[in-house]
Amino acid sequence: MKKFARAALAIGLLAAPPVAAEDFAAALTGGKWWADVRLRYEHVNRHNTLRNADAFTLRIRPGYETGRYYGFGALLELDGTVANDHYDSTVNGQTQYSVVADPEYGEVNQAYLSYDRVPGSVLAYGRQRINYDNQRFIGSVAWRQNEQTMDSFTVVNSSLPDTKFTAAYVYNVNRIFSDKHPQGNAKMSSPLLNVKYSGWSFGDLVGYGYLLDYRVTPGASTTSWGLRFTGEQMPRKNLKISYAAEYAVQRDYGDNPANFKVRYTLLEAGIAPEFAQFKLGYEVLGSNGTVGFQTPLATLHKFNGWADLFLLTPSNGLRDVYVRAGTKWSSVNLALLYHDFKADKGGARYGSEWDFLATTKFAKHYTAGLKYASYDKRTFGVDTEKLWLWVEAKY
Repeated sequence: MKKFARAALAIGLLAAPPVAAEDFAAALTGGKWWADVRLRYEHVNRHNTLRNADAFTLRIRPGYETGRYYGFGALLELDGTVANDHYDSTVNGQTQYSVVADPEYGEVNQAYLSYDRVPGSVLAYGRQRINYDNQRFIGSVAWRQNEQTMDSFTVVNSSLPDTKFTAAYVYNVNRIFSDKHPQGNAKMSSPLLNVKYSGWSFGDLVGYGYLLDYRVTPGASTTSWGLRFTGEQMPRKNLKISYAAEYAVQRDYGDNPANFKVRYTLLEAGIAPEFAQFKLGYEVLGSNGTVGFQTPLATLHKFNGWADLFLLTPSNGLRDVYVRAGTKWSSVNLALLYHDFKADKGGARYGSEWDFLATTKFAKHYTAGLKYASYDKRTFGVDTEKLWLWVEAKY
């Protein structure tokens, strides 16, 4: 706990809005400071020979963004985590415990230069957070204490009406395991393309292509091309209907020695009267019997159950039928989810999962939460229970 106290005392940041200036000193000093501090307890009970994990972690993330100087700006964000040793962080050697992928570390989370005087565009080069759409393919994994950021060159262009064009060239992914882990960095040469059109009243259409070319592990190299459509309507006051559909094809790419083609499908519908929200979804990560559809750069914890049994898609693929119900009680947001998991190839019943979430915001800067996941095995993995308690402060 002394480490936690020393780390907490290091935060002394004040917020101020960034400025646009042609004076270098004013641009450099007239920027915006912020800090994000998150204290979390995570308990993991996997019904195997490993000891239960009880992880206490404190993550501190201060940052600063300058004002603009002739269109140029800079951003620097640091972060680090201190922790106990009653869990396997993947780098602390405590392999007798279950894994909680929140290692102790200290790193540069983001550091990039940007330029905004190309008409309709913002360009950025350096280490940056990249989130596309719902983060099913490209995301920053914000749930983990060490975020996933990408060393990359990015362009965001909004020149065309109702259209947002986003492109990136990624040459390294700073993964959640930290630089201490042998897989903490993923070297690659990967163009990412994402185009969103929002000119229709009934929904938005996104087309994307993600060409992941891994240098060290070419067997993981893939291309994924797809379309995503989302929308919502209000047929009457205090009633919202939402819908989503997505389809993608994934193939081997680069020096991948395999030769395959697998498909991804999503269908989702929701209804939200004034007092609650309900959603029904069907997601398929397809398989050819040998290879399952993979999304290695996604915010994977958001999908296929919070117990994280399916971070890597099984070779026979995955079909996930899920139901979500949510409501608000006083100042507390509540959500309950159920997942039914099967193989895409062969239809074997993998298992099922219940998830529960309660969060609340208070005193302007603070959020507290409780989260629970329980996976019931049939033919895949092991019975798993996870519990989280946390409080977070953002300034």
